[in-house]
Amino acid sequence: MSAFRLIASMFAFLLMPFAAHAQETRPSTCLAMAKALPNVTFVSLQPAAGEEVSITYAGHSTYVIETPAGVTIATDFSGAYGTRPTPRVVTMNKAHSTHFTSTPDPAIEHVLTGWNPDGGPIEHSLLVDDVYIRNVTTDINRFGVMEEDGNSIFIFEVAGLCIGHLGHLHHRLEDSHYAAIGRLDVVMVPVDGGLTMSLDGMSEIARRLSSSVILPMHRHATPLDSFTRRMGEGFDLDFRDSRSLTVSLTTLPRRPTIIVLEGV
Repeated sequence: MSAFRLIASMFAFLLMPFAAHAQETRPSTCLAMAKALPNVTFVSLQPAAGEEVSITYAGHSTYVIETPAGVTIATDFSGAYGTRPTPRVVTMNKAHSTHFTSTPDPAIEHVLTGWNPDGGPIEHSLLVDDVYIRNVTTDINRFGVMEEDGNSIFIFEVAGLCIGHLGHLHHRLEDSHYAAIGRLDVVMVPVDGGLTMSLDGMSEIARRLSSSVILPMHRHATPLDSFTRRMGEGFDLDFRDSRSLTVSLTTLPRRPTIIVLEGV
């Protein structure tokens, strides 16, 4: 068990009472730990109960995350994927109509846009039952013009895990972005190599995030090995014959692993 995961379980345990109060905000455990290192004192602590999070590839850039409390989240939601059952939370980005919808189902409780319709950055900090959701804004290329803060990387903190979705990322990240993101145990990465950003740039970001699990998405016709080769020998490759996986703090792979779900 790595020191990161031990301290993650400690924070998860300490913050468990917050989960009873939906819609409240709380400090980010993933961000707090990232900022604290290396000036933390590691303790010997058993991980929290090993609650599992389910992650299902629905299509394009949409993954459906289901938390131990049954909260369902659909990422980069356009209404084409991840609609059944109706998710409680959806996140969107506006690069293309395949990443958002202007007419979401009214039954969806929380519709989180990655951009501010009124201009400027948008900030999400939301607790829904057992999952804390926040975002880090990035710029977006709209018709050849870079729009500041027009895209968001969404981060989902649940069951001691830090899960990130890079959205429709158009540029390399700066140190300030990495600091704001914090630790990611699982990261969803667009690997089209063109509409978002180059495979060299995307693999550089994925390597620096040092996540235990990397989930490709937004692939189009790009050969998967064009991405995986760039990641290098430090990453294992795991092809699955299912669209879903379950993960917990205690079952993260020992070596960083690119997991390719069915349909990707």
